[in-house]
Parts: sequence; structure tokens; C-alpha cells
Amino acid sequence: MILALYRLATSFGAPLIAHYLRKRMKRGKEDPARFHERLGKPELPRPEGHLIWLHGASVGESLSMLPVINEILSRANAPSVLVTTGTVTSARLMRERLPEGAIHQYVPVDRLPYVTQFLEHWHPDVAFWFESELWPNLVTETHHKGIPMVLVNARMSPPSFKKWQKWPGFARNLLGCFDLVLAQTDSDVERYVALGAKQVERIGNLKFSVPPLPCDEGTLVEIRTRTGLRPMWVAASTHDGEEKIAWDVHCTVKQSHRDLLTIIVPRHPERGEEIATMLRENGASVAIRSNSEPVTPETDIYLADTLGELGLFFRLSTIVFMGKSLVAAGGQNPIEPARLGAAILVGPHTWNFEEIIRSMLEAGGLEVVANTEQLAAAVAKDLENPSRAQSRAQAALKYAEAESAVLERFIDRISPLLDAAEDNAHARA
Repeated sequence: MILALYRLATSFGAPLIAHYLRKRMKRGKEDPARFHERLGKPELPRPEGHLIWLHGASVGESLSMLPVINEILSRANAPSVLVTTGTVTSARLMRERLPEGAIHQYVPVDRLPYVTQFLEHWHPDVAFWFESELWPNLVTETHHKGIPMVLVNARMSPPSFKKWQKWPGFARNLLGCFDLVLAQTDSDVERYVALGAKQVERIGNLKFSVPPLPCDEGTLVEIRTRTGLRPMWVAASTHDGEEKIAWDVHCTVKQSHRDLLTIIVPRHPERGEEIATMLRENGASVAIRSNSEPVTPETDIYLADTLGELGLFFRLSTIVFMGKSLVAAGGQNPIEPARLGAAILVGPHTWNFEEIIRSMLEAGGLEVVANTEQLAAAVAKDLENPSRAQSRAQAALKYAEAESAVLERFIDRISPLLDAAEDNAHARA
């Protein structure tokens, strides 16, 4: 019933959808040069032979896909790989990092005409959906065309689980389209089973298999030279409200560390000017990286409103606070700073990574702070006692490295599906 209503809404709501997409394009959230892909119109011809399709929502899922793509392409009689994502930033990342043999397209907007045209053109032999972005029309139409589907690195946060429980029939129908669900944690397994998924297994989190974030060494040396021996900390992947918290922390810690430098890396770089204005109105001296503004001895805040440079700033400072966790939004991925030897601090709202946070906390690899005051106290202690921060960083790195075998387990599990896809392609030929 709900699926039928959804299809009706996406059919008759075409003018509203078009208006919404035009607004997104004006805000820079759609790619004008490739917008036809969002309407299901392909940019490229379908490669010959068997085709493996991997879909992820945005940058985080894209990074998780890269090691999997490399493993698939290293197989004998390697298939072609189609990668779809929905954001401009993830498309840029894919353009830079996809290996030869893999192509990127934007995922179509979830209207039946767009979905149908997309599937009829590409007709993949097997589809892997990463994490939790489930578009009803695309999921059900892929299933109806007989394309095997696997939900990969599946997670289900407590808030999302409660929402899905309100529509049990819809959840069961949608999840029933997947032949296999490979979940991150035991809690995720329980929630997917409760919602009606057919075959659910715990495989671990593929984010552990992602190589350390890259960094331009020349830029790192340049910034280190510019900042000298100044004490510093990073507030990474911050969300609205956390930049003001970072400034309050800076003001507190600066009382004991007069030349403190705070680096803020907002999750959404397009908020840079807005954040800078707020900080300056509160008395901060701000250097904006996207404007190439230099860090001077007077700079309080280095606002890193650029894309793809987290690896740079995780290397620049040992002390890293991961955002989206002091506001009730679920937290950001702590594995990335852990892989680069950071001493991690997080707020209390981390349900998106609940098992990882719990395990890393038990291993001594991070510290949880409840509020602005506790964050300021933790940053000050780490600056005053570097061995304290180093101990936490080493524990986090050890934990991350111990979990990195997840990729091997995953490839072993999906190999029969890849073999079957190859056989089906040969039979079709």
C-alpha cells in the first residue's frame, strides 16, 4: 500500500520534483553538465560482458567501495564495474580515484521512468547497495528485473529502526528484494531480521579496509612551516552548532595556551562563509582555506572549508574531535583519524557508529565528552600531557588495524555471486 502511494506521488509529483531539482542545481548540489544522468539518461555505453553495479549515497560510501572495486577488478576475467552515487562531491571523488575498468554515473532520481531507462540501459548482472540508502522504485524495479541484490555494509541506527517499525509491511517488502544483507554489527543483524530481511549475516565494517586518507606532502610541510610549534587541535566534520562550540573551547583553552590554533573542518564546506561570519562576529581571527588566506600568528581559527583534505589535517594535529556528535546527529566515522594516529574525542551522540565507538572506547582508543566544558578540558589535558594523547592514538590505530581483515571476509562471501554473474553473462551472450 505504501509503495503504491509512493509510486503515485513520484509519478504525479513530477513538477514538484523538477522544481526541487532546479533549486538543488542553483545551490550547487546538482551537476549541470551531467544532469541528464539524474533523469536516467546514460552518459556512456554499456560495456560488453558482465557488469557489476555498486551504489552508495555519498562520499563515505564511495570510500568504502574503492577497496571492493579494486578486488573485483583484480579477478580473472574481470567484469566491468558501474558505480553510482548521488552527490557532486562523491562524483568528484570517484573521478579522482576510480581505477581503470570502473565507470561512474549519477544515480537516477527515484521516478519510475528514470529508473526504468537506467536499468534497461545498464542491466547489471548483480547489484551491491552500500549502507542504508534505499530508494523504493530503484530497489523494487531492480528486483523485478531479476537482478540479484546485496545490501553491503548495512547499518540500522536506533532512530532509523524506530522509523521503519512504523511501516513494517513496507520495510518487509523493500528488504525482501535483497538476496543477502551483510551487516556491520550484531545489533544491525538483529534490527534487519526484525524488519523482515531474508538472509542477514554479520561481516563487519568495510570502512576498516579503506586505506588511510591521502595527503599532499608538500602542502603538509608548507602548513607545518607556517604554524611552527603552535599547539593545535582539529574539530573535524562539524555540523551546525559545533563550530560555535569549537570557538568556545578555543577561548577556554587559550587561557592556558596563548598561541593556540583551532582548525575547523566543516562536514559541508559550502557553509564556510556562513561559519566564518559567525566566528568573526564572536571575536575570532579567521583564516579561510578556500580563499587561500594565510595562517598568521594572530589567527585563532583556520577554517578548512575544502573537499578531500581531512587526511592533511588529521596528520597536522594529533588531537581530533569528530563532529556530528555534540549535536544529536549520530556521529561521524572515527576510523579515518584512527588510521592516521589521531587521539580521538567524540561527543555522546554517536549511534551511527555505536559498536565501533564502544569497542574503541574499551580499547582505550578514544574519549567521550558530554559537553563544551568537557571537550575544552580534554583538549587542554592532551596539550599539557602529549603522552596522554599518544597513548589514546596508539590504541585507536591498533584497534583499526586489527579489524582490517573485513575486506577478505567480504570478498570470500560474495565470490559465488560474482561467479554466477559471469556465468549468466556468458549464457546471455
